[in-house]
Amino acid sequence: QKRLEDRRRLMPVIFIAGHGDIRMAVTAIKAGAIEFLTKPLEHQPLLDAVHEGIERSRSARQDEAAFLILRDRYASLTPRERQVMGLVVSGLLNKQVAGELGTSEITVKAHRGQVMRKMNADSFASLVRMGARLQLPLAGRH
Repeated sequence: QKRLEDRRRLMPVIFIAGHGDIRMAVTAIKAGAIEFLTKPLEHQPLLDAVHEGIERSRSARQDEAAFLILRDRYASLTPRERQVMGLVVSGLLNKQVAGELGTSEITVKAHRGQVMRKMNADSFASLVRMGARLQLPLAGRH
């Protein structure tokens, strides 16, 4: 189980023991096992655990694929667009972003529009969530 720890999200672990105790079960669950079963196995708990594992794996793979798409979109931004995105998702107004970057508010609006388009963000809230998912550093306010 320890060797699989880095793959736990994509490959859930069902721990099956011939002789298990509470301490062993707690250790396995804390280490990421989705279930701890002891022999002799009952069919339904095992099937339930397998179904849960499949669902968790499917969900994790979808999340990872979505993150890779998001990361690729962010990589398509120019360095200036990345700066604008970081400042905007930090909560700065266009005027404040312009001051931070030493440019005009009109230019910031143009970059912000490009960022929204390239990131495929349908709203400001969506862009903020993308910034959080990408773990963009928050800009400090002056």
